[in-house]
Amino acid sequence: MTSNRLNSLELSQQFNKTLMFSSQQMNWNGVFVEQCQSPVSAFEVELSALSDHWLNLHIGNPAPLIQKRDDRLHESILHEGDNLFVPAGQPSYWCRDESGVICTPLHICLKPELVQHVAEASDIDATRFELVHGFGQQDVQLHQIGMLMLAELQSGGMMGQLYVESLTQALVIHLLRHYSTLTQSIASPNSSFTRTQLQQAIDYIHAHLNRDLSLAELASVVNISPTYFASLFKQTMGISPHQYVIQQRVERAKMMLMKTDLAIADIALQVGFSSQSHLTQQFKRLTGMTPKQIR
Repeated sequence: MTSNRLNSLELSQQFNKTLMFSSQQMNWNGVFVEQCQSPVSAFEVELSALSDHWLNLHIGNPAPLIQKRDDRLHESILHEGDNLFVPAGQPSYWCRDESGVICTPLHICLKPELVQHVAEASDIDATRFELVHGFGQQDVQLHQIGMLMLAELQSGGMMGQLYVESLTQALVIHLLRHYSTLTQSIASPNSSFTRTQLQQAIDYIHAHLNRDLSLAELASVVNISPTYFASLFKQTMGISPHQYVIQQRVERAKMMLMKTDLAIADIALQVGFSSQSHLTQQFKRLTGMTPKQIR
């Protein structure tokens, strides 16, 4: 029964490790992320079935690890970029005999409902496939997504909900493509926004640029699911909702810099950036100039 399964927070307590960063207080939708310093000493832990899908990205020095699954032992030396993946509902056993190895793995837990929603938005029957174990696999794309999540975690969520949700969806789609029994390809939806729906979404974004917008909030404007909204928006506009919002924030900040005497820090907050440094970073990336140079 799912009520007896180990949840994300309980999972993090099973290992004798020091917490470095956690998304627990950030209210990220459908995903829990944390970075810890693993124990220097040898360890042995047996985990009961998990309520969430668990991804572990190895960061740090090479480290030996043993996994027991299906009554067999699997041994590996984990290197930077290697990953472990345990689907929800699967118990697991882990053991490390050698001590003295320090690493700082990134743990990402995904709600099964989120994976189901992403699959359904791509017209995939969620009952027709299963996610499968991964152990000690080198996966460059997965590592890159994880490092972007880690940077956002370390920044305290500077880029906002839309950015995290975009990364999470990219992660889920990658898992569906490469860590599942799925045989059909994952394609973009065949349908598209109506002109009215697109205009409603854009008008809402422009009217609420100062807020930490989420996919759920934007999707509710046109009454579709968040995952479906993200897919349709990118298909129609050519960029993700997050990228569009950043562009519009920079454009509004540019107009305010030229037409008002407001402090740059105040403008940053009024257009929805978390700080002046966040505005400066994105402004320079998109325009090639800093806010001060515009003035």
